[in-house]
This record gives sequence, C-alpha cells and structure tokens, in this order.
Amino acid sequence: MDLMDGFRYLGALAIVLALVGAAGLALRRYGLPGIPGANRRLAVVESLMLSKTHRVCIVRCDGTEHVVVTGPQGASVITAMTAMRDAERMSA
Repeated sequence: MDLMDGFRYLGALAIVLALVGAAGLALRRYGLPGIPGANRRLAVVESLMLSKTHRVCIVRCDGTEHVVVTGPQGASVITAMTAMRDAERMSA
C-alpha cells in the first residue's frame, strides 16, 4: 500500500462519515414517515441540574409550559403557565 492508497481510504472514510451525518441531520429535521418530526406536542425547553440527583426542567406541551422537578423519589410539577414565544423569551 502506497501513500496514495492511504489518502484514498481516508478520503472515502470522510465522505461516508459526512453522508451519515447529513442523513442524521435530515432525519432529525424532517423525521421518518409515519413518525412525527418537527410537529411534536411535547418538548423540553430548558433543563438545569440542581444537584447530583435533582433536575429542574421546563417542558412545553400544547402551548403550556410546565416547570418540573425530578429526583430519585419521582417528579413534581411546580407550576404551569402559557408558553412564551421565542421572541418574547429573548426580550424578557
């Protein structure tokens, strides 16, 4: 195997990895047929670790945002409010 074959193998590997990455991004953006993609009803807006075992999350569901605290004992909904638009969130 000479140097040109090595470059050819590495180039082919780079092309295959780029194609796999592009396919993954396309699946994430558009979803699979029959499986909802961007039109999901449930989304985690933000998440923050409070301690090693506790986490607080803002979860959006059907236009309502819920603040949820999770831990080893389970999950608790702290509050629910009408969801803010992204533009309103940036200005707040």
